[in-house]
Amino acid sequence: MRGGLAGAARLVLVSGVARLRPEESMFDAMLRGWQAQQAARGLREDTIAPRERLVRRFSEFAAGYPWDWLPGHMDDWSLHLTAERHLAPSTIRSYQCTLRLFTEFLTDGRYGWAVACEEEFGPGRHPAAICHEWNTIAHLSDYEGSPEARPFNRVEMQRFLDYADEQVGRVVAARRKGALAAYRDATLFKVMYGWGLRRTETSKLDVADFGRNPSAPEFGGFGMLNVRYGKAKKGQPPRRRNVAAVMGWAVEAVTDYVGNVRPRFGFADHPALWVTERGGRVKPAEINARFVAYREALGLPGALVPHSIRHSYVSHLTEDGVDRRFIQCQVGHESDSSTAVYTHVSDDFMNTALRRALAPALDGHGSEGGDR
Repeated sequence: MRGGLAGAARLVLVSGVARLRPEESMFDAMLRGWQAQQAARGLREDTIAPRERLVRRFSEFAAGYPWDWLPGHMDDWSLHLTAERHLAPSTIRSYQCTLRLFTEFLTDGRYGWAVACEEEFGPGRHPAAICHEWNTIAHLSDYEGSPEARPFNRVEMQRFLDYADEQVGRVVAARRKGALAAYRDATLFKVMYGWGLRRTETSKLDVADFGRNPSAPEFGGFGMLNVRYGKAKKGQPPRRRNVAAVMGWAVEAVTDYVGNVRPRFGFADHPALWVTERGGRVKPAEINARFVAYREALGLPGALVPHSIRHSYVSHLTEDGVDRRFIQCQVGHESDSSTAVYTHVSDDFMNTALRRALAPALDGHGSEGGDR
């Protein structure tokens, strides 16, 4: 079995061939071996390729090859990413994790790369571990994003959706083109909020993704939404989930759009829910551009981003007393801690919760006082 694993040195290196650039050839062979090892584990090319590019960038930074790398190179690189490139801790940790995976692959005796290096370059010249607890960033918090990031409060959300609706009338009144697109975008934002979706999930929706929910027949053919392009784990395909409709007004909006507005685009055979006037599919970047235009026109804080709409869905349902486990399933979180990060409840909700928590103690105190 030794040396027979996908990515093993003896399966990648060509024996008996003189190499003009032995160090460069060995490095390229290592990367090909790592690519084969990852592919054998079912990882996708769009995960493998960026990892290879990152390893090459680190090699350029360290001015050497894996058998020359030291933990000090990792220290210097991490400082460079933090102090000069100002990358987020989560991004730096992701980079460090990639290098850890690569060096673990090279130092695993089953793959034979350490032996191959010593045979090629001499004793003591072999890859070694360079990522340790003391020179990498630990994951200590569930949320590492900007502290300014927050959901819409209910007034802001209503203002935003109302403004999106108003754009339809303004375009019509001005006798300009774009009324269909404005109506489409107004409905798109309602669906993002009404079903708690991400931008990419929203962009890739098809009309056929909506269906009936036997438990909510009042919503007709829009009671359940099959989200096919949920956030994927690294190297894995997108995760699917079913999201039940809970906001009747959002169901009414998408029902009207599909029945009365979308057909006017003239692309009946196109599967996309959100079609453009040229017969394409609305892209995430276009959703972002329209969102920013509306946010700026309303003078809303820059901390509000398209993902804030999804956060608002979680927070507002929590305020309404919806079961936490149900919300977790709706948004596709594997753990409750992820849902908790999304939850930013209002002061009114906190005050109401506080009164409920204090009620038993206050009632008991009042009874004792009455007996005295």
